[in-house]
Amino acid sequence: MLGAMVTLDGKPVSVDDLLPLALTNVGHFTSMRVDADSSIRGLTLHLERLARDCEIVWHAPLNADHVREYVRHAVDGQTLPCVVRVTVFDPKIEMGHPADANEPHVLVSVRGAGALPPAAMRAQSLVYERDLPRVKHIGLFGALHARGAAQRADFDDALFVGRDGFVSEGGTWNVAFVDQEGTVVWPDAPVLPGVTMALLQQQAEHRTATVTLDQAKGMAAAFATNTSIGVRPLAAIDDTEFPVDHPVLRQLQEAYLSIPGETL
Repeated sequence: MLGAMVTLDGKPVSVDDLLPLALTNVGHFTSMRVDADSSIRGLTLHLERLARDCEIVWHAPLNADHVREYVRHAVDGQTLPCVVRVTVFDPKIEMGHPADANEPHVLVSVRGAGALPPAAMRAQSLVYERDLPRVKHIGLFGALHARGAAQRADFDDALFVGRDGFVSEGGTWNVAFVDQEGTVVWPDAPVLPGVTMALLQQQAEHRTATVTLDQAKGMAAAFATNTSIGVRPLAAIDDTEFPVDHPVLRQLQEAYLSIPGETL
């Protein structure tokens, strides 16, 4: 059996339980930051994502109460803050007959969480489009391959640009920009509907627009968002530098940290 840090439907997970994930790599997930007070920002949105994606991937419902129970059990006794990942998959899936898999199970894993906000990062633009971008699925090969390529070029991560020339998202984060008038601009592109993105959009008036790479490099500031990093400034895209202390970025960071968490 594996350690108590990983459970399947609330019980210790075995190597055999994980073989379908390793051999077929079909499933979806969400990651949630559990703060020091045991609360989670956007918990309702995370649960809604899991249920929505479960219908898309498995054509089956997901019991949100069971998910909360499994997460509560996994977090009990852990050092906080931490990041909980909930992965939904069917252990009976077979490569030859994926349509027969329709009984999703819930895998919960826990890892440590870093401080918010993290240091600014430098992104390299790469042409890449994720499969089924509206789903937070576990098919991360392409995204992580792009991240590795960017890191080998001395960047921190990759910023994806579609074949249509428009900026979309990062490997595991949404991206947004601050235009020269101080307005936050989210790319109008096929992207993951991020929970942190949704929470920030509830805090102030933002706009959505198509953004070419040249337009992105002409913005006043840029930042990445996800549950683990909150609002993380981009210090550069390719060879274009951005200020990491732009006042709008500070406002966004403060607004995000002020959002009350929900209890499990």
